[in-house]
Amino acid sequence: MDLLRFTTAGSVDDGKSTLIGRLLFDSKAIFEDQLEAVERASAKRGTGEVDLSLLTDGLRAEREQGITIDVAYRYFATPKRKFIIADTPGHIQYTRNMVTGASTANLAIILVDARKGIQEQTNRHAFIASLLGIPHIVFCVNKMDLVDYDEAVFERIKGELEDFSSKLDVQDVRYIPISALKGDMVVQRGANMDWYQGPTLMYLLENIHIAGDINHIDRRLPVQYVIRPQDDRWHDYRGYAGRIAGGVFRVGDAVQVLPSGFASRIKSIDTEKGPLQEAFAPMSVTLTLEDEIDISRGDMLVSPNNLPETTQDVEVMLCWFNERPLVPNGKYALKHTSRDARCMVKEVKYKMDINSLHKLEGDKAIGMNDIGRISLRTTVPLSFDPYNRNRNTGSLILIDEGTNETVAAGMIV
Repeated sequence: MDLLRFTTAGSVDDGKSTLIGRLLFDSKAIFEDQLEAVERASAKRGTGEVDLSLLTDGLRAEREQGITIDVAYRYFATPKRKFIIADTPGHIQYTRNMVTGASTANLAIILVDARKGIQEQTNRHAFIASLLGIPHIVFCVNKMDLVDYDEAVFERIKGELEDFSSKLDVQDVRYIPISALKGDMVVQRGANMDWYQGPTLMYLLENIHIAGDINHIDRRLPVQYVIRPQDDRWHDYRGYAGRIAGGVFRVGDAVQVLPSGFASRIKSIDTEKGPLQEAFAPMSVTLTLEDEIDISRGDMLVSPNNLPETTQDVEVMLCWFNERPLVPNGKYALKHTSRDARCMVKEVKYKMDINSLHKLEGDKAIGMNDIGRISLRTTVPLSFDPYNRNRNTGSLILIDEGTNETVAAGMIV
């Protein structure tokens, strides 16, 4: 079975945690003791029915306020597929948590309250999902039970969403009316929306095609660790361990080391379960080469006839996380794949207006939760692909050297 990673996003109180609880409950993915604990907690709150959002909202502050603060991960499987869910917060001050949860997702579920329609956070999260290169977005118009399952309400909101999503760089966008509280169109179709002829959310999650989302063309292996066993049996063993970020590696293939430029051929591909003749993204492997080359953490093994761009000047779309705004000409630590570097902010090109997606070239102050295009100058050359071609080699983070806080996530353009 393959693995689908998906995230939920949307505005405050749109029902993200309730939707995940409903998915887990209706797909029989909850243990009895978990359900009993949720039933007891629901009884204490006096809601009169089981509050399925408590399955993901585990922090005391989350349960007291009825909101999601931190990313909650849940794992479950059906006969067709395995799933990892990231339940992300809707409040604007927790946008950075949403970026964290969505950064590895194959699919984003963005909820819209049928009573309120599109909100600012709906636009923000949809735009961030597009920036993060999530190939599939599903807009779920939730709480249809509160508008009497009115088809006209769904069609109106769907039309507004189509207008907005047409400006985004996403190839696959779907729209589903649901009631997470009552369960309509989540796992079971229910009897209240016969006018909707599309698939249920669970059917879509089980059957959506994701095999083509990984880059199997550009051969990339950022080296995380050099393995030299202190053992007489493996006296001459020198392996380069890492997670394949793209492409396919085969024994005998020619490879080039960046940034040094030295070339060799793959002697063996070793894994925990034994040697392989070929490996591909996103497998974690150890490669040995036919030649003795000085390779260390932060270097990258690539195909000699398909090289990434290597430069010290990079342009990124930056999501700013920190309360302290970005400092023009400021210096930050940078992490890109397995390479550590330092950088300076050369220029702020523009800031994005989340609601209209217009470029605000006159407003270049980048504060918390802002998104803008930034030019950086790094202390060492970075080997990268554009983010829309490879999410692994096209992403980076900035770190405040004084506090060691991650202050921004960047997508290289």
